[in-house]
Amino acid sequence: MAFNPKHIDNKIYAIISVIIIIVVILSIFFASNQLTEAIITDNFLGDIWSEDISESQGGSRHFGLEKWVSYTYRNNEEKYPAYITVTSIKTLFMMSEDELKEQTTDTIKQASNYGITINESTKVTGVRSLNNGHKTMYTIYDGNNTFGEKIKIIGESWNCGISGTSVICIGVAQITNNSSENNIYWAEIIRDKVGTFGLNEYQNSNGLIINVKCH
Repeated sequence: MAFNPKHIDNKIYAIISVIIIIVVILSIFFASNQLTEAIITDNFLGDIWSEDISESQGGSRHFGLEKWVSYTYRNNEEKYPAYITVTSIKTLFMMSEDELKEQTTDTIKQASNYGITINESTKVTGVRSLNNGHKTMYTIYDGNNTFGEKIKIIGESWNCGISGTSVICIGVAQITNNSSENNIYWAEIIRDKVGTFGLNEYQNSNGLIINVKCH
């Protein structure tokens, strides 16, 4: 049988074609997996709250196909400290509601690493809407810190279909100091225009979590 160089050329062309197809597919995956970072904008933070830049975190895995970033916002108050973390998660396939709930619960339980004891019997769950229309799932607990002061903690999460990003917010506020009680910063974290958690100080359209910008 005579040697035919065309057979080798055809194989080379086929291999090159496969490589090009793989590169194109990977390019599409990476291009469609850009992380849109959810944040609380300055106009809602006001003079009391600010971003704690030292607490900013982020990372990726699976060759960058899964990414996450987290920002922390704190109030400028020593007697009644409070903070919110806003975490954006981008996966190749968006998390289901059950996965998002589980991730939120796991994140809340990490509060024990910071000296917070959660009272499981006080758990309250529900749904509400952000000012941008997204429907969220929330879980609230009472607890105590290492000094015995009362703590309120909320975990709230949702999937943003516009950006293809999952968002988890954790809000923590100390509401007592010795014999005094102050709910103002807790109210600023959770309040909304319909008064989901109560009227008066809990009913206002400028609550921090409901105004998270996610797209």
